[in-house]
Amino acid sequence: MKKRTNTHPHKQRRLGSKAGFAPGTVTYVGEERSFDVLADIMTWDDSALIEKHNVRIDDLKDDLPAGQTRWINVTGIHDTAAIEQLGRAFNLHGLVLEDIAHSTQRPKLDDYEDYLYVVVKMISYDESERQVCTEQLSIILRGNTILSFIEDTGDLFDGLRERIRKGNAKVRKSDADYLLYCLLDSIVDNYFVVLERIGDHLEETEIRLLNDAQTSDLSVLHALKRELIFLRKSIWPMREVVSSLSKSENLHLKGNTAIYLRDVYDHCVHAIDTLETFRDLSSGMMDVYLSSLSNKMNNVMKTLTIISTIFIPLTFIVGVYGMNFDIMPELHVYWAYPLVWSFMGSITIAMIIYFKRKGWF
Repeated sequence: MKKRTNTHPHKQRRLGSKAGFAPGTVTYVGEERSFDVLADIMTWDDSALIEKHNVRIDDLKDDLPAGQTRWINVTGIHDTAAIEQLGRAFNLHGLVLEDIAHSTQRPKLDDYEDYLYVVVKMISYDESERQVCTEQLSIILRGNTILSFIEDTGDLFDGLRERIRKGNAKVRKSDADYLLYCLLDSIVDNYFVVLERIGDHLEETEIRLLNDAQTSDLSVLHALKRELIFLRKSIWPMREVVSSLSKSENLHLKGNTAIYLRDVYDHCVHAIDTLETFRDLSSGMMDVYLSSLSNKMNNVMKTLTIISTIFIPLTFIVGVYGMNFDIMPELHVYWAYPLVWSFMGSITIAMIIYFKRKGWF
């Protein structure tokens, strides 16, 4: 999966590049890529499974036999010519193709007469960078065919593929709408993996703030808040998409798939509740950070104040004997110098004992 940010902005086509084009113009918006757009195909029925890998786009056809289910997973959306060619093969609307090539699309659900179009965000967590990574996933449910489009190699569906390979899995005995549910369920389940990693990071940061807050922790707190804001922008719309699907009465969803989608909706709500809890914790940690730094400063000032207070009477004594008067009784007494030092030492010890009894240090 790609990282959310790009260290080379000049290599990324931005949304402004679409300005001035007519609606339905397929323009890629996202990180610059150069690999060939290829597809992996899984076709099955109750008794058999056929897998094809690295299939060229011009070899894809809308020719699924009756009684079979097919999943076409297209890797790469940067080649707009390939996207347009696939759109002609499956009779997809120009606005759908435009949205597929727009990698910063907001999660949504569009219901066309012949198919459903769903946009969601796949999310993972980069442990080394402590950063949330995201990738757009476009899904088209057309008859008994699922078309999915990912930006780069690698996704979250290896476990789902293994279930399909097992002939006794429910997904092998159901239609493509159940496969749509499985894709959404895998994505939402991974939200909890990401949230758990962020939760661990929050806990580590909180313990560090309570024990020994440093000024460098401020950048860590701001980074955490950015990650949580970004997650919120991805997870909240996902809830809307799943809610619309579970309440939909269109002909694209069959059987009891809506019941399973309601379970995904519950998971989305749970993820959002966890996310909001983390946001509150991150806001509270900022207060903990400021309080910890203030407490450290107070301890420093208290120590300096105690030292200064101890030296006030000592400064007074040495100031008196530092005056340039010749007639001072103690100046010509041989034991006066050690007596003054003993007196100043007694004052220092007495003040330290007094401060300790007061609990000031």
